[in-house]
Amino acid sequence: MHLDLIDWLVMAGFGILILGIGISYTGKASGSLANYFLGGRNLTWWIAGTSMVATTFAADTPLAVTELVARNGIAGNWLWWNMLLGGLLTTFFFAKLWRRAGIITDLEFIELRYTGKPASFLRGFRAIYLGIFMNSLIIGWVNVALMSIIEVFFEVPRSEQLLYVAIAMVVVMVYSSLSGLLGVAITDVVQFVIAMFGCIVLAVLVVGSDQVGGIDGLKEKLPSWSLDYFPNIGTGEAGAAGIAKTLTLSLGAFLAFTTIQWWASWYPGNEPGGGGYIAQRMMSTKNEKHALYATLFFQIAHYCIRPWPWILVALSAVVLYPELSVENKKLGFVMAMKDFLPAGLKGLLLVAFFAAYMSTVSTQLNWGASYIINDFYGRFIKPDASQQQLVTASRITTILLMLVSLAATTQITSISAVWAFIMEAGAGLGLVLILRWYWWRINAWSEIVATIAPFIAYAIARHVLGWEFPDSFFLTVGFTTLAWLVATFATAPVPLAKLQDFYKRVSPDGAWRPVRKSLDLPQPRTKVYHLLAGWALAAIMVYSTLFLIGDLIFQNYTRFFMWLGIAVVALVLMIKIAGRIKFFED
Repeated sequence: MHLDLIDWLVMAGFGILILGIGISYTGKASGSLANYFLGGRNLTWWIAGTSMVATTFAADTPLAVTELVARNGIAGNWLWWNMLLGGLLTTFFFAKLWRRAGIITDLEFIELRYTGKPASFLRGFRAIYLGIFMNSLIIGWVNVALMSIIEVFFEVPRSEQLLYVAIAMVVVMVYSSLSGLLGVAITDVVQFVIAMFGCIVLAVLVVGSDQVGGIDGLKEKLPSWSLDYFPNIGTGEAGAAGIAKTLTLSLGAFLAFTTIQWWASWYPGNEPGGGGYIAQRMMSTKNEKHALYATLFFQIAHYCIRPWPWILVALSAVVLYPELSVENKKLGFVMAMKDFLPAGLKGLLLVAFFAAYMSTVSTQLNWGASYIINDFYGRFIKPDASQQQLVTASRITTILLMLVSLAATTQITSISAVWAFIMEAGAGLGLVLILRWYWWRINAWSEIVATIAPFIAYAIARHVLGWEFPDSFFLTVGFTTLAWLVATFATAPVPLAKLQDFYKRVSPDGAWRPVRKSLDLPQPRTKVYHLLAGWALAAIMVYSTLFLIGDLIFQNYTRFFMWLGIAVVALVLMIKIAGRIKFFED
């Protein structure tokens, strides 16, 4: 791709801006671990929510959506749209509790909820397992995706791509290690605005081109079923322009995605009950209401606003580049950039991709360092360290994580294989992460077994039985669930004194009657059925908003007003239900 001087100036200006933001927040991050990893617990809902969205906008995300749409039409996005249900579960059931707990990392919750050596082991093990192993895999696949983009954009040979990725990681490491979460969150906002603006500009230029002919031309050139929102269950029918008639899924795969995956599996950014960097953002907000609003805004922006520019470019790419093979469908997005962006805007779109990359990697480095320092080094190695010493150790750890992640990058040959491994390595753990807040009987052994069991089941399914997804997924979830239930009832419950301390601090809803009775406390102020109603109404509202935006774009005004009516009714009812949710600050 040819770049003019103005394109290089745009990219250079972006790099200077991001580094400047990072340096400017260095002083605020240095006071304590809470300042470094939680921004002083003072983020507003829109900064925390935007930071969540920016983190899930990686460099490969538009390309992945392009491939889904090119293969199966708009309905192909249900492979990730289904995760909204788990995200909204976090919004209504867990956001206020994470903020209320007053901890620095979600792993610190383990010793807040459990006690004894099992709790200490679980916290230390997960700090290393998630902070180093899983974190390196995640950063590694993001790096591999960036390497592919660099290859297409700059025609850089494979042997040199890792060098460019290393340079990008050094830039990210510098500002994230200096500024901590506050600087990361502020740069996330800037990066997300740039990335979305660039993608919207690309969509407008490509759809409005003579080759596509606007929205009317796009609709004429594509089969109507490629614009459907819902998948077909069963055997698909091939269609024109290289798109299957609709997204076709086996019944088992459909059930796995829509009824099990979103609550049963641990997956980065979509952990049942919240966790990882999502919990970090919730705990960094000003109060419980800001935590709830941040996660709700995240779901709306993530599922309703962000995808449509990508979808429009993807549909246009089907028209423009029908010669692309199935394996190269995702490159339609890059080819559209190359063919339709004038000088200056090419640099802006490249900045958008680098912004997406940086927002993801900076969060992963900060999040991983928080586990290693707060939950391993500061807990087990040097518990008497001062706050200044821990902040210094955090900055050093960020550098080391960058090096480990670069090493992991060299070993990853398939992004989809990493995705599949992470998904199944956490299958069945999700329900424990949910119930530990809402059922007093869950103990440390429940979570230890639920963490280890998926690896056993995964090995049996893949290497003994030879099963693939979704059959292997069902086996892993079933085996893990049975294993942790047996462990729960075969071991002693958490001591009552520990449960009482936890309940007085967090005041969770749900099945805590023995603990409430021992404390002589009344029933919780928020009923679980209020939370369920809010969750269901929010899901209806967000999905309706997603579809009404699509129908407005494609000028389907009858359906637009139908979805608008549903969304408004659901929103009004959701607000009414939300008024029944009680916060500590009320």
